Amino acid sequence: MHEMSLAVNIVELVSTKAKAVGGQRVTSVELEAGKLSGVMIEALLFCFEAASRDTPAEGARLEIREVEGCGRCLDCGHSFALDSLLAQCPQCGGYAVDAVQGRELKVLSLTVDE
Repeated sequence: MHEMSLAVNIVELVSTKAKAVGGQRVTSVELEAGKLSGVMIEALLFCFEAASRDTPAEGARLEIREVEGCGRCLDCGHSFALDSLLAQCPQCGGYAVDAVQGRELKVLSLTVDE
């Protein structure tokens, strides 16, 4: 389960950022997770709660926005919805498809109390 290591890294990042701006406690964290990132949302929520114990992020609300996958065919340039990294272009049938959206995992914002 790589969600625990992701949660630990997220907690470290937001705790460091909170301290840098003079905050004592993180109250909320907003993430963006692509549907093609391989992240299990429910597992990440559970792991975040466990990883944040005894840190400035303990008790913080974690909000995760899922981002749909989008691919672009490198053969014909067609863009289309992507639900797998192994996809065939619906326009030309080619397999040279680049995932241009949906693989990301990033912290969008955090809220801190002083």
